[in-house]
Amino acid sequence: MNPIWRKALWQQYGAAIDMLDNAIVACPDEVWIDPSKQPQFQFWYVVFHTLFFLDLYLSETEEGFAPPAPFTLDELDPAGIVPEPYTRDQLRRYLVHGRAKCRATIDAMTDEHAATNCHFGWLDISAADLLLYNMRHVQHHTAQLNLILRQRIDSAPTWVRFARSEESNPAPSSR
Repeated sequence: MNPIWRKALWQQYGAAIDMLDNAIVACPDEVWIDPSKQPQFQFWYVVFHTLFFLDLYLSETEEGFAPPAPFTLDELDPAGIVPEPYTRDQLRRYLVHGRAKCRATIDAMTDEHAATNCHFGWLDISAADLLLYNMRHVQHHTAQLNLILRQRIDSAPTWVRFARSEESNPAPSSR
């Protein structure tokens, strides 16, 4: 893959992931878990769903995919199993995992691989299209989270222009 395109893709994909991280950090505890909302509409769950599919789509197939512990494949269960709420730290660690996997995927992408087909039970798409599709999915849900923050606390993180450098991307700490 052309180095200019590789750099541009990472800068924008990384920025989308960093915006998701900013929303996680900005969310107050009373919004993180809101018993007045159905589980699948709670802030923590939207974060989990976004990170799960970031990880899955970067794997390019369901076959052999396994998220890191403590996460399971329940998100793919047709019955719509919703796990117990994950903590902010658990999900920020999953974000670090997804960010590293995304960077490695982009760094390893060749023109030949970009043209290969990726298959999921609901989607057939080239590896190149899947990267952009996945980035749009992350940004879609990040916008949803920012709207929740704006509605609930009248504040939301600002726009991120480019991916943070690895040195400035802090690892999750206890909150």
